[in-house]
Amino acid sequence: MRNKDTYHVDHIINSEEAQQKLYKRTLIVVVMSQIFGGAGLAAGVTVGALIARDMLGLDSFTGVPSALFTFGSVLAAFTVGRISQRFGRRYGLSLGFITGGIGAIGVIAATTMGNIPFLLVSLFVYGAGTATNLQARYAGTDLANDNQRAKAISIAMVSTTVGAVAGPNLVTPMGNFAMTLGIPALAGPFILAAAAYIVAGLILFIYLKPDPFLIAKAIAEEQEKRDGLEGIDDSKVLNKKVNRIGIIVGALVLVLSHFVMVAVMTMTPIHMQNHGTGLSAVGMVIGLHIAAMYLPSLGTGYLVDKFGRSVMVVVSGITLSLAGLTAAFAPGDSLVWLSTALILLGLGWNFGLISGTAIIVDSTSMKTRAKTQGSVDVWVAIAGTTGSLMSGIIVAFSSYAILGFLGMYLSLLMIPLVIWSHYKQKKQTLEG
Repeated sequence: MRNKDTYHVDHIINSEEAQQKLYKRTLIVVVMSQIFGGAGLAAGVTVGALIARDMLGLDSFTGVPSALFTFGSVLAAFTVGRISQRFGRRYGLSLGFITGGIGAIGVIAATTMGNIPFLLVSLFVYGAGTATNLQARYAGTDLANDNQRAKAISIAMVSTTVGAVAGPNLVTPMGNFAMTLGIPALAGPFILAAAAYIVAGLILFIYLKPDPFLIAKAIAEEQEKRDGLEGIDDSKVLNKKVNRIGIIVGALVLVLSHFVMVAVMTMTPIHMQNHGTGLSAVGMVIGLHIAAMYLPSLGTGYLVDKFGRSVMVVVSGITLSLAGLTAAFAPGDSLVWLSTALILLGLGWNFGLISGTAIIVDSTSMKTRAKTQGSVDVWVAIAGTTGSLMSGIIVAFSSYAILGFLGMYLSLLMIPLVIWSHYKQKKQTLEG
């Protein structure tokens, strides 16, 4: 495994300075890909539910598109994690993004033809981009030091902001562009999504060399040889490095924060349009929400590294609960209050994602890290799917306010989760 045009792999493995150079170079490549990946992600979030309502004709089914592309991300998260563990981040992430781009092309074709089965399949495939966009945040952590991990995650996430914020605000221009091509206006953002996802995949495939995960694995193997661990049974080595309680806590934080965020976010465009809000205003509110999801990341990474993962998990739970409460009481035609609710929703998700991801990275070893990250993201995607499906049903048979209250209650579960984890860790330490 060599790349004569950049670094000699053996030199990187044995030089901390070379590792830091590759770490910084990896972050630049990840930032480039995430700018495009964010634009691809935002398209489906903004107009997916509206396409479903137009084609299916019922508000109770408006959560189906979000459910389908989040369900598609379940398979993609599993697959990308396995490919990354075996062949490296470069192959796993580039394949995931390009697959998502192909799905976006399918959505455009299905909407143009009015073909509902083809639309559902295409939305499922489009979900690969969603999963890959999330898993790309791990690539920057492979060569990061312990005190750089949350910062590395935050850099990957904040770079998503550029595309993710631009995407919803390009709904109307892309819609007009689509109509000049004889394509329905609502399919316009998926033209942007297709191009953005494919470009993101190509950036990773061309520039993510040497592969940071493969280098990190080689460094870990070399360290084992130096420490005299090569002859020890593999399970014993893993047991020394894997914190199963940490994995459980990190996974639950990610699942809860993602479920609440997706559920409330999915139904907000429908709720706003039902109260007479125009498409441009809907795009603005979703744009603010996505900005809040990603833009604070650098500050969040600093806070997670400075004050600890557990503190920020509690902050995430409180912020998400305030978002649910604000959404529940906000008038349906109030841009100010719904924007406030969606900004808090994005901010709480940001706190939960970075702190939860840092806990996962801290709790795993290189031997299983990418595979574990993929498996955790499977459950995150399932949470998103469930949130999407339930949100449409809850609002159709009760109200948007009830959905907000449910989000508030679920968010507060993070606080006892943190208390439980500290108790278990303390008990484990005493018994050890």
